[in-house]
Amino acid sequence: MNSLQVEFNKEILQKLKESLAIKNVHEIPRLVKIVINMGVKDAVADKKNIEKSAELLSLISGQKPKIMKAKKSISAFKLREGDQIALIATLRGKRMYDFYQKLTTIVFPRLRDFHGVKTTSFDGHGSYTLGFPESTVFPEIDPSRFEKPQGLEISIVTSAKTNEHGLELLRALGMPFQK
Repeated sequence: MNSLQVEFNKEILQKLKESLAIKNVHEIPRLVKIVINMGVKDAVADKKNIEKSAELLSLISGQKPKIMKAKKSISAFKLREGDQIALIATLRGKRMYDFYQKLTTIVFPRLRDFHGVKTTSFDGHGSYTLGFPESTVFPEIDPSRFEKPQGLEISIVTSAKTNEHGLELLRALGMPFQK
């Protein structure tokens, strides 16, 4: 399988330059990073949950996630400042392109009743965010090993200035958008 990064640099950059009518090569939108975020539901109740979720996220992302701590205490959630409550993994370079390729060619086709991702999930600056209610759609995850369903959020950060340029970039990279 040819690397998406190589294909992007050889062919897709040129196509984007023509389709977006950009003269300067450095203004062509590119992927900057992919951030995978996971809030751990019962992290406060049981410390093992954060370890299990960290293992899950490292299987998905291919690298060890960073553990995020609560910034302030919220008594209604029995949450204290400094409690470990979330995980984050930031992918760049080859890992980012490999993950993106896995997302578009393996994960999305595995989803039941999938008709494409929404074009409305852009942030106004060309970056795209999508969420998964369960992480079992990833091929590395064995559902029998992880008893609790764990959701995650994926943010695809691009260098695009507008949503239209970001949409064009992700479409050129093979993101299946709704018709």
